[in-house]
This record gives sequence, structure tokens and C-alpha cells, in this order.
Amino acid sequence: MKIVFMGTPDFSVPVLQALAARHQIVAVYTQPPRPAGRGKDLRPTPVHAAAAALGLPVRHPTSLKSPEEQTAFAALDADVAVVVAYGLILPQAILDAPRAGCLNIHASLLPRWRGAAPIHRAIMAGDAETGICIMQMEAGLDTGPVLLREATPIGPEETTQDLHDRLSQIGARLILQALDRLPTLTPEPQPTEGVTYAAKIDKAESRIDWSRPAAEIDRQIRALSPFPGAWCMGGTERIKLLRSRLAKGSGTPGTVLPGLSIACGTGAIAITLAQREGKKAQSPQDFLNGFSLPDRLD
Repeated sequence: MKIVFMGTPDFSVPVLQALAARHQIVAVYTQPPRPAGRGKDLRPTPVHAAAAALGLPVRHPTSLKSPEEQTAFAALDADVAVVVAYGLILPQAILDAPRAGCLNIHASLLPRWRGAAPIHRAIMAGDAETGICIMQMEAGLDTGPVLLREATPIGPEETTQDLHDRLSQIGARLILQALDRLPTLTPEPQPTEGVTYAAKIDKAESRIDWSRPAAEIDRQIRALSPFPGAWCMGGTERIKLLRSRLAKGSGTPGTVLPGLSIACGTGAIAITLAQREGKKAQSPQDFLNGFSLPDRLD
């Protein structure tokens, strides 16, 4: 099939690679290069870099609203557009241009967790499972009918990074199935019940409040790992906590227990990966060998 691919972050790259191995990619759309690093040099997106490595033509408009951009998109004469974490709103003229429309790979079991941060929100809410939906796009925010879906359990110690990588691979496999079966698939409208929205993560959500129950703090740490990273203060130093699990123990909230466990409002958590400012993430043993923690974290 002649496909326009539209995506931006690392999550989208395995999908692009899988499609390029089986189909004709007539153009790759991604976000424009952005300043990054100490020198603030312009850095292409992960999708841009992957497309260049595959020898695919790349376009990175700042908007798709102009008649010129819409005419250029329609001129690609695509059978379908595949969209995954692209980051721009698609006007109706773009949605209508490919013969089979635009298919979105969404990292949740719709209608739960429509919106920007479905992986983070699923972990933070304590969902037992999540998954991938292949959705026929329409003008609403993740409201279109679903062509295929696949559920997967969320492990008790999985972080957003872990789940992100696993769901990306599922999405790559599922979109190939959807394209192979496209003429025979029946789009299923999303139910009106069970709709939730995955709001973009705010950095203000990162500060740990040790008075909360251990289960909630554990989910917060795993949901915000690796970015922006849940954090607390160890004396005068800010510490990111990147992996954790529920643990035995109790005490005044924030008290440091043996083995880098921390007492919470109820119960305790064990920190299994932590990071000091300006340092690499470390295991509990390495972390404690190089740093004298106070008796209590704030």
C-alpha cells in the first residue's frame, strides 16, 4: 500500500520501520527539528532520524491548516495515513485525503485514556491492563471507531518506559494486521460509557508526598519514570526515584528504613533505582555506598 506515515517520538519508530519493510512509504511527516543539548543545536525528531536512515522523504510543517499544505498532502495520492504520536491536529481535509482515511495507533483500550498521556495515566491509576487500539480517525480527540485492539497486563513493577517499549512493539505488529485485513474489518464505535481523559503530565505532579499510601506513591514513581521523574528531597539534595515496589515496614512518613525502603502514610515502598542530581541512575546498593541519606526524606 502507499502510506503516509505521521509520527514524532521514539514510540513511533518501530511502527515506521515495520511499515517500511512491508509497504511503500510515500512521505513521513514529523515535528520540526527543535533546539536540544547544551549548544541548543537543532535536533531532528526520532522519527525524522529513522526515516532518513531508511532513505524516506521527510516533511515537517509546523501546521497542516494551510491550503498549500493540504494540497501537497493530497498530491501524495496515498491509500492510507498511519498516525502515531504525531503531535499536530489533522484538519478534516487531511483526514479525508487518503483513500482509506487516517488510522491512529493509540496506546490505551479506548474509550479509556483518550488524550496525551495514556501510558502514564494507566499506571498512575493502578489499571490492571492497557493495550493498543487501531482507530479510524475523525475530528474528535481519539473518538473514532476502533478497527483492532489488543490488551496486555501491566506488571506490578513496570514503569512508563517499560510499558512504552512493549506497547510500541504491539502497535507495530497490530497495524500490519490491520492493513492486511483492512477491506474486511468492521469499525466498532466506541462505547459512550467508560470515557476517561489522559491529561498531559504536569511537572507539579512529580513531587512525592510521603503521607500518601504506599500503593499510590509506588504508582506515581513508576508512572513518571523516566520523565519527568518523581522526586523528593534528601536533606538539601533533590533525588529522583525511578523504580520501586511495595515493601514491608512502617513508620513516620518519609522515614528511611533498611534497604532503601521508605515509610509512607500507610505501608512502605522499596526504591530499586534512584538518581542524585547530576549523577547516573543507580541501584540501591550503589546509591547508598556513595551517599549518606538523612533519616527522613521530604
